[in-house]
Amino acid sequence: MEGGKRSVVPVPDPSTPGLLGSGFWLGVDQEEAEGTLSWTGTLFGILASLCVSLNAIYTKKVLPAVDGSIWRLTFYNNVNACVLFLPLLLLLGELQALCHFAQLGSAHFWGMMTLGGLFGFAIGYVTGLQIKFTSPLTHNVSGTAKACAQTVLAVLYYEETKSFLWWTSNMMVLGGSSAYTWVRGWEMKKIQEDPSPKEDEKSSLGV
Repeated sequence: MEGGKRSVVPVPDPSTPGLLGSGFWLGVDQEEAEGTLSWTGTLFGILASLCVSLNAIYTKKVLPAVDGSIWRLTFYNNVNACVLFLPLLLLLGELQALCHFAQLGSAHFWGMMTLGGLFGFAIGYVTGLQIKFTSPLTHNVSGTAKACAQTVLAVLYYEETKSFLWWTSNMMVLGGSSAYTWVRGWEMKKIQEDPSPKEDEKSSLGV
């Protein structure tokens, strides 16, 4: 400790991810109790979450290879997706279905496809920005909170009846996400307030 100040090293708080996980399992339990649980859907949901997590981790890892440019990374990802998409069309027999599609020459169809592509590109770009300036874990937590909020809004919109524990599980996820956001904000504020080691060294030397 130099100059009367202590550097703070952020330590991940395991309580907030634990709260998110507990909320998830409680929600699964309540869906099973109501007879609406699909184990196949749950399995694919877990696999999807795993893929999202790996994507965030590798995005953070490869950013230095493109000089931290989200534009370049998003462009490369879209080019790779287009190339990988073509063999899937052939393997799954979708090419024949595409050739016989009645709306293939429709301007409305291509307009909607173009609009969807633009939104997809924008989502990919914003996702890359979030991972770049925060962390893969922060990106995953925010994604979990978004999905949970969408579920709650859908239940309210369709006026479905859910149990108290079901609501509790969703509040645990949203509360855990909020707590994580607060903790990360506090850690980043501490890092900004504390001087760097080089600044401490200069001040001690009177430079």
